[in-house]
Amino acid sequence: MVCIRPATVDDLLAMQACNLCCLPENYQMRYYFYHMLSWPQVLYVAEDYNKKIVGYVLAKMEEDSAEVHGHITSLAVLRSHRKLGLASKLMRASMVAMEETFGAEHVSLHVRVTNRAAFTLYSQSLGFDIHDTESKYYADNEDAYNMRKMFATGLKKQSDAKGKKKEKDAELKDKEPAKDEKKKQEKKGDAVAEEETAKKGDELQKSDGEAAKIDKPAKAEDSAKEDAKDAREDGAETEEAKKKKRRPKKK
Repeated sequence: MVCIRPATVDDLLAMQACNLCCLPENYQMRYYFYHMLSWPQVLYVAEDYNKKIVGYVLAKMEEDSAEVHGHITSLAVLRSHRKLGLASKLMRASMVAMEETFGAEHVSLHVRVTNRAAFTLYSQSLGFDIHDTESKYYADNEDAYNMRKMFATGLKKQSDAKGKKKEKDAELKDKEPAKDEKKKQEKKGDAVAEEETAKKGDELQKSDGEAAKIDKPAKAEDSAKEDAKDAREDGAETEEAKKKKRRPKKK
């Protein structure tokens, strides 16, 4: 019989030994201490009836992100105790602690693209999705899937964000007709102003034309009078000359 329980400092050496037996990614003891001292709530071990550690999950809470979320650093189960569902139990225990203790929105992990057994466990049994593929993530330059599983808190936050976005879009749609109406009114006002300006221009041209028509007859009349005056003067001069010619010369 194997039980799943929270890890303690006394378990760290056995966890490291299990890691060395199962995985190519190994860590110094100070790294285990760092996890234990910082986030003891999310570390779990699988212990058999002989008090032997046959599996573990090493996890932490990410501190350099705006979102509160956990990360699975390492998961391992000895070959002698596989196919018993221990990996799933360890993962679920750690994820529950992340959500209940720290209010995590999601949990993330990395897995080799060639590790089909681990990928199947995460994607099918535990509900993880591929978030991204990181090139040459591991020391041997193998790529890794960056996988995530959303918790209830994160799903609610996403749902609220979508709801707010819909409300904002609806408000913008409601404002668009008002903006269009305002633009129409402005265009209408501009058209009216242009029409009035053109009308005033036509009136000015018309008044100028009428004034010109009035001035022309007056000028023509003045010119005719001057011509008649000149003609009379010329006629008077001619009559005077004739009279002078008719007068007899004195002897």
